[in-house]
Amino acid sequence: MSEAPLIEVKNLKTYFHTPGGVLRAVDDVSFTVNRGETLGIVGESGCGKSVTCQSIMRLVQTPPGRYEGGEINFDGHDILKMDKNKLLELRGGRIAMIFQEPMVALNPVYTIGNQMIEAMRLHNIVPKNLANERAHELLEQVRIPNADKILRSYPFMLSGGMRQRVMIAMALSCKPDLLIADEPTTALDVTIQAQILNLINQLKKQTGSAIIFITHDLGVISEIADRTMVMYAGKVCESGATDDIIFNPQHPYTQGLIASKPSGLTTDGKRLKVIPGNVPSLLHKPSGCPFHPRCPHMKAICTEQFPGTTEVKPGHTVACWLHSEE
Repeated sequence: MSEAPLIEVKNLKTYFHTPGGVLRAVDDVSFTVNRGETLGIVGESGCGKSVTCQSIMRLVQTPPGRYEGGEINFDGHDILKMDKNKLLELRGGRIAMIFQEPMVALNPVYTIGNQMIEAMRLHNIVPKNLANERAHELLEQVRIPNADKILRSYPFMLSGGMRQRVMIAMALSCKPDLLIADEPTTALDVTIQAQILNLINQLKKQTGSAIIFITHDLGVISEIADRTMVMYAGKVCESGATDDIIFNPQHPYTQGLIASKPSGLTTDGKRLKVIPGNVPSLLHKPSGCPFHPRCPHMKAICTEQFPGTTEVKPGHTVACWLHSEE
């Protein structure tokens, strides 16, 4: 009998109620993450990736946000039904998050050491007299030189890459079962980005944590994710093993994302391929499949209703009328 997933999201709906109407940021999304596995979530900006993961930690501000339906079962317990005390134990403890911009996530008026020790003491990870030593070890684990100096430093005194490493160290300080990384390499140059990806991969092997990695970069996904989920306008378009998604994409949106990725230096003067149009407003999503206004394979039924999920091969699913029976 196979082991139950560490986290199972079922038909999650996270909406924002605004003066202009209801914004369906996460609209009937389902997925699982197994222990020790990395799930990549990709899609253009505004597709619901970050809100999906913020919902897992119940970080969506309510109001205007509201969890309209679904379940988020973490190790057998529904996060959406947890009381405040259980949530505080979960956040930063068993589930940790690396935010996209560490300069915003880190408190500018406290030293790195104070912030790291506070997180560990809050979850009773180490005795007070050993907290500083543990913080020092974590900084060395993420390959930060002069750890003692960094612990006494403030966030503005560090480079972007160094702040991101501090965020990773803080996320790992409580030995989480699930690590959520929300585009942690977006603002970094390619050299530092490669170092951060390599670091996350190595720490995953050492700690056994499951990872949800959010990005819009398919190159990053190919290096770090075991499975990949493609989102568009709050919906899941396609999901499967990363190799299947990269080398055998089935949804027109996934195909467009891959075709638009630069493949190296070109000398023929040809322009990069693009997906025509833009991601629709989540306040006024098109009827049917939200991708149909941009899809080269649009059929009449695409404008009328969202397709069901079809398994094109074991573990590889796609929500597209090209693969569904009408």
